[in-house]
Amino acid sequence: MLILRPEQPTPLVSQIVEGLRGLIGAQKLKADSKLPSIRAFAAAHGVSVFTVVEAYDRLVAQGLLVSRANAGFFVKRRSEDSASGTTSVPRPDPRFDARWYLQQIFENRNLPLKPGCGWLPHDWLFEDGMRRSLRHLASEGTDIGGYGLPFGHMALRMATAEALSEQQIVVEAAQVLLTQGSSQALDLVARRLLKPGDSVLVDDPGYPNLMFMLRFLGVEIIGVPRTPTGYDMPALEALLAVHRPKAFFTQPRLQSPTCSMASLPQLVQLLQLAQTHDFTLVENDIYAEMDASMRPSLASLGQLRRVVYVGSYSKTISPNIRVGYVVAQPELLEELAQLKMVSGLTSSDITERLAFGTVTDGRWRKHLKALRDRLAQAQGSVARRLDGLGFELFHEAAAGMYLWARHPDIADSAELSRRAAAEGIMLGPGQLFLVNPHPTGWLRFNVAFSEDERLWRFLERNIEEHRHD
Repeated sequence: MLILRPEQPTPLVSQIVEGLRGLIGAQKLKADSKLPSIRAFAAAHGVSVFTVVEAYDRLVAQGLLVSRANAGFFVKRRSEDSASGTTSVPRPDPRFDARWYLQQIFENRNLPLKPGCGWLPHDWLFEDGMRRSLRHLASEGTDIGGYGLPFGHMALRMATAEALSEQQIVVEAAQVLLTQGSSQALDLVARRLLKPGDSVLVDDPGYPNLMFMLRFLGVEIIGVPRTPTGYDMPALEALLAVHRPKAFFTQPRLQSPTCSMASLPQLVQLLQLAQTHDFTLVENDIYAEMDASMRPSLASLGQLRRVVYVGSYSKTISPNIRVGYVVAQPELLEELAQLKMVSGLTSSDITERLAFGTVTDGRWRKHLKALRDRLAQAQGSVARRLDGLGFELFHEAAAGMYLWARHPDIADSAELSRRAAAEGIMLGPGQLFLVNPHPTGWLRFNVAFSEDERLWRFLERNIEEHRHD
């Protein structure tokens, strides 16, 4: 049925997956055909049963095979097959975004190459500062047996308020609520501001986890197109003329996935539109520490009038500590704290103390400057490599983690991502980030993980294959 070539650099798992995909696409394996058992396939082709298990599992995840209890693996019958009498390789499932992002991104976080992930390499983080903070916590006999405070560790809240004042966001510690990462902050704000059936604006493309969470709340998600210079303001005004959104969840600065920046005139106009159309701006500014420029934010311009501000320490200290925060007017913050207690009691006092020790370390500011410089260098280097392969760059940022790019010969980056995963490479396919997912050539590249030559050899080889298809 298949000829496997162990001497080739392509992993055996990938050879099995692509070989069976080809047989199904050519109708040599028809709908409802039974495949050899795992052990029979392994014996026939001289491979381990673990290799076959992984290959079959991937084909099930791709919608090509189905596992039937006590019967084995069969070629899946598509709904369109029964009407047409034919079988074809299926188009990517529109639900691929949720499954792939929430499961593969984290379950396969140990893949050798991760240019599609949303965090920094461990050696780019402030590991020395975090270790010093850990040693200090251990030496001072911190109580590890109780709960934290409802609003979070007071010393970190004070340090957060002080840091925000340097960005012209004037708040007191009482206006800072610590959360289990920025994701919990966004979830609390959404549950407080929205109810099922409400309309809400989000960036498009934008943050997948936010979109999944909003959909679970039963709200109508409306995408506001991003441009290389921020927002498509005419499109936004047209949407506001039709819809009555309760909120706009947005990343004006170093936005994921595009890394675009909204201009000062756009921020001012956004505040005016929020006032006129009576909606709240939820500013997700988790990449602020990666920006060397002292640029205004919605929160600094509006001083929390119609603005809720969300930040995080996880991006620059470690994603493992899960410490974020939300800043808002006192009345709203009190309600958010109550929601936090109802849904998960307090956040972790230990991790909040750890974050406090890290950001008050004498070398913290030096670390941030070095991180910004390193990201700027990687931005330029990866942009040049993408350009050299013929990619179109959405926006060339001088800061931040991401580049958003597409190649004219790649129509479906999800399919490319499946191939990459089979070779140990985690890519960020564009449809993950779209409000209405559909096949697209766009990819998000994390520049901190994109300087490995194995990535470029993979991209070059696959672009060449697409040209000859």
